[in-house]
Parts: sequence; C-alpha cells; structure tokens
Amino acid sequence: MKNFKLVCIVTLIICFSYGLSFAHFGMVIPSDNMVMQDDSRKVELVLSFSHPFEMVGMPLVKPLEFFMVKDGKKQDLNAALQETKVMEHKAWKAGVAIKRPGAYTFVMEPEPYWEPAEDCFIIHYTKIIVAAFGDDEGWDSELGLKTEIVPLSKPFGLYAGNVFQGIVKLDGKVVPFAEVEVEYFNEDKKAHAPSDYMVTQTVKADGNGVFTYAAPVAGWWGFAALNTSDKKMMHNNEKKDIELGAVLWVKFEEWQEK
Repeated sequence: MKNFKLVCIVTLIICFSYGLSFAHFGMVIPSDNMVMQDDSRKVELVLSFSHPFEMVGMPLVKPLEFFMVKDGKKQDLNAALQETKVMEHKAWKAGVAIKRPGAYTFVMEPEPYWEPAEDCFIIHYTKIIVAAFGDDEGWDSELGLKTEIVPLSKPFGLYAGNVFQGIVKLDGKVVPFAEVEVEYFNEDKKAHAPSDYMVTQTVKADGNGVFTYAAPVAGWWGFAALNTSDKKMMHNNEKKDIELGAVLWVKFEEWQEK
C-alpha cells in the first residue's frame, strides 16, 4: 500500500510539473512480431502498464486474463505468467511456443487500475498480433472484446512512414469519432519531444470509427482508443467512472537497402 501511494504521488508530480497529463498504455510487447523459419520458435512477451514515451512505469498486478487466439481458438496463458520488472515497477512475462503458420493474437485484460490524477478507474484491453512462418491469416480478426481496435492495415510488415488504419469498437459496435491516443515506446530513451504536446498525439476516428496514422520513425507505437463505460465502480464509498481503453501495439520497421 505504501508503494502504491508513492507511485500515485510521483505520477501526480510528473503530470503537474509538465502541465499535461500523459497517456496511460497497457503494453504487451513480444520479442518478435514476425517469426520466420530461421527464428526462435518461442516468443517472449512482456506485459506492463506505463507512459511509454516518458518511460514512467506503474505497477501492474497480475492480469485478470492473458490469452492467445489462433484460428478462432482461445488459449489461456495466465498460468504461464512470471513476475518481472519494467521501468522499475511490477510487470509480467511469458514465453509462448509458436508452432504453426498464421496470425497469433495475444490479449491482456488487467484488473481495474485506480488513477487519482484522473479520478477514475482504467481498464485497457491490450492486443498484439504476431505473424508466423510466412502466413498471416487471421490478422484482421475481431475477437469480441469489450472494446478493441480491429486493424484495417496489417499490424506488422510496416515501414516507418506507412499509414496504419484501424476501426474502434465498443461492445461489438463501431465508435464514430472515437478519440485515439498514439504514443511511441521510447525504449532506449533517445527520442526527445520538443514540446509536451508532442509526447502523446491524438487522432479522431471518422464517422465509421476508422482512424489513420503514419508513424514517422521505426519502432513500437501504441494506439489507445478511449471510451467511458456505462458502469461505475466504487472508490472510498463514491461511484467513479471507468475508462475503457482499446489498445493495439504496432511495430514499424526501418527501410533497408543493400
């Protein structure tokens, strides 16, 4: 509890000192998102909760669910999770064998996270899609999550500068003009934002729930479509809002020449 209070205080200080509240992102980052014949047949996935550009982490308790979907079949992976640390905070990892060609979708549903700076709970349904052995069937599958981003562009095999599109859904229905926050995973801390406004970028979907973004540099980019649940949760005997985030992580590659 003491550590939790300290994290909350630090988060508040960071937000107020910068003058902006940075975006939260559920994160599921694989060791490889395009597994080829000569690659390792085991993918290591790291699950965390953070401000990825600023590299400020929050503690992630063991997720409510962590599973894989392949060819419409769901496989529970919660038992495979092992505790680790990301950005000096509790996180989780799992090694998963990739045995057959096709697209593998990994999903994390966390326990609700209380965020005092926003006076609400946060639940981010986080997805990552891994393609294997030259096949990618199923990359655009809708899983029926409470909220999700269904990719309209393949979420792998993209070069920096390519356009990525996705459609935002909530309870299986498109969300017209949904707000989508976009942030770069500044893993090596080399990227610098010239303004606080550049840490998290925001795009809005069109009337059909479709958003478009072109990543300026290679690396992992997170897309978080945010909506408010029609339900409430109790905190200190008060009903509080629940922020529902549909999060999808997409990797863009460097253009290479011989």
